[in-house]
Amino acid sequence: MKSVFSWWTTRVTVISTLFILLSGNTTQANDPGACFMTTEDGRTINLGSLCGITPVKPVDTGVYQIPIKRRSGNTPIVDVTFNGKKTFEMIFDTGASGTLITQSMANALQLKPSGTLQASIADGSVIKLKTGQVKSIGVGGAKVNNVRVAIAPNADTGLLGHDFFGNYDVKIGKNMIELYRRQKTASNQ
Repeated sequence: MKSVFSWWTTRVTVISTLFILLSGNTTQANDPGACFMTTEDGRTINLGSLCGITPVKPVDTGVYQIPIKRRSGNTPIVDVTFNGKKTFEMIFDTGASGTLITQSMANALQLKPSGTLQASIADGSVIKLKTGQVKSIGVGGAKVNNVRVAIAPNADTGLLGHDFFGNYDVKIGKNMIELYRRQKTASNQ
């Protein structure tokens, strides 16, 4: 009788232990398409490599929104980032063919003049300005690389010109500027 009792006790102990082990670490998939699971203690485990799912990269829609900080007259002032590091307020100037920075901006960017250009200004006169090359100009997620900029020694505020937004259709609203990337056609390539 003792051996039968011992046999049953062993079996019940083994089954109880298995039940505890199996139920103690249960998990369930939260979304079959997401390929991850959450354990009982709340940890999320990514199963993407097991499911053969590769991470999805953000889609570039070709639309960029630029908040208008304020206006000078009726002209928008926006934040513009140079070389991915330094940000300055600039006039979003739809009448400027190129970008013009102030001398203080050039100093902050440690920009060394590398050339000159002649520019016609609003009153019709022609002036000579030093130029330099910046690695990048970024606004609202849009970015242009290797841009030649003019340096205006007496300007108070820089001008963001067509060399930045010329490949976009521009919509200027009350508080936001939107840039829409133009589709490439045979006539604008």
